[in-house]
Amino acid sequence: MSLTHPSPNFGDRRGRRVELIVLHYTVLDCAQSLERLCDPAAEVSAHYLIDRDGALLSLVDEGARAWHAGAGEWGGAGDVNSRSIGIELVNSGSEPFAEPQMRALERLLRDLMQRHGLGPCAVIGHSDMAPGRKSDPGPRFDWRRLAAEGLAVWPSPGEPGDFLADLASFGYPEAAPGTLLAAFRLRFRPWACGPLDDSDRALAAGLRRIAVDGGTGRA
Repeated sequence: MSLTHPSPNFGDRRGRRVELIVLHYTVLDCAQSLERLCDPAAEVSAHYLIDRDGALLSLVDEGARAWHAGAGEWGGAGDVNSRSIGIELVNSGSEPFAEPQMRALERLLRDLMQRHGLGPCAVIGHSDMAPGRKSDPGPRFDWRRLAAEGLAVWPSPGEPGDFLADLASFGYPEAAPGTLLAAFRLRFRPWACGPLDDSDRALAAGLRRIAVDGGTGRA
């Protein structure tokens, strides 16, 4: 089910084309999220909101700049809002994502990626572009599932190398080493703890290979 519920919170894309799709979780339930994303005083929005039951709400036209990403950067460039589509998923941040919701997300991603000419590397989390500031879509989000469908990436381990350089080659912004490690693990090793190890380095090397080779990064 797809519904349109226009939000007044949007602006001009400032001449930028859509290069990224950024995934978020709402923390709030659907009704509260919709209220906030459409409240002019809140000054936040997204292009799409997907409820737990798979209901899809369109809030901001894709040709406009939604206010979902905030401060951060990806691939060496800032102003992520102007060059991305934001998708909010109704989730507390500590629960599994519902099956109907994931199926609706997969359908939406396929459509967006086809229409905007995007590959799986273009699908990132809010925590990827704003490490240390944001944690969504969180440790319970199934990135491997998306990668298996060609809708995101999941690296095969490579030869362990320079962890920070490998992350930068994939798109991660500059940040303190501990902050980048936390953001990387949140997406690729959410169960891991302790200092940087060769498993981290090997997966980061896999990300570099995906970025350099332009591979699909499928699981």
